[in-house]
Amino acid sequence: MRVLLFGATGMVGQGVLRECLLAADVQEVVAVGRTALTQEHGKLHQVLHADMFDFQPLEHLLQGFDACLFCLGVSSVGMDEATYTRQTYDLTLVAASTLARLNPQMTFVYVSGTGTDSSEQGKVMWARVKGKTENALLRLPFKAVYLFRPGIIQPLHGVRSKTRLYQAFYTLLGPLLSLVRRVRPAWIVSTESVGRAMLAVVRQGAPQAVIEPADIHRLAAERM
Repeated sequence: MRVLLFGATGMVGQGVLRECLLAADVQEVVAVGRTALTQEHGKLHQVLHADMFDFQPLEHLLQGFDACLFCLGVSSVGMDEATYTRQTYDLTLVAASTLARLNPQMTFVYVSGTGTDSSEQGKVMWARVKGKTENALLRLPFKAVYLFRPGIIQPLHGVRSKTRLYQAFYTLLGPLLSLVRRVRPAWIVSTESVGRAMLAVVRQGAPQAVIEPADIHRLAAERM
């Protein structure tokens, strides 16, 4: 399969990229982003693009894909609702609308978050915006849309967060997170399990669009 990956330099995206490159049935990964990856691989091709609100110049490169794994996202900390909406809802829908037109056979996988508000009416700003984004994605004419709500994610295999505070947290509490992930798998997932679960829903689908941590663990354990 051919996979389009957004957000490959982020913590989740790094883990997803690793699993894509390891998967025997993934023949090509095209990573679209503003920042160049230092990693090189025979399956990996990079497309650097500065304006993530305009994909018209790239349309000839964005066709013929089986899946889009959309791991691009920002923290809402310090943002007002208008700014967060532009960086979350607007940016995602510009990309997704373009891809739905060019690749109606595509499976679109979006990284959302635990606590997302599907009603779009709750008091928590980020949850409303994520809910609005999820609902809009479900209305697009893709083959399938899956909304991953992973909660706490533990980075594995050298994956690092670009946010220093988050990386310090993961470094300090890494062993504890590993223990909790084994005894309470509904609380914590890993970058490895997220990547494997994404590929699983592309391969064989899932009974529901919203993928919670327990679903991620189950899907990641399934064999090709």
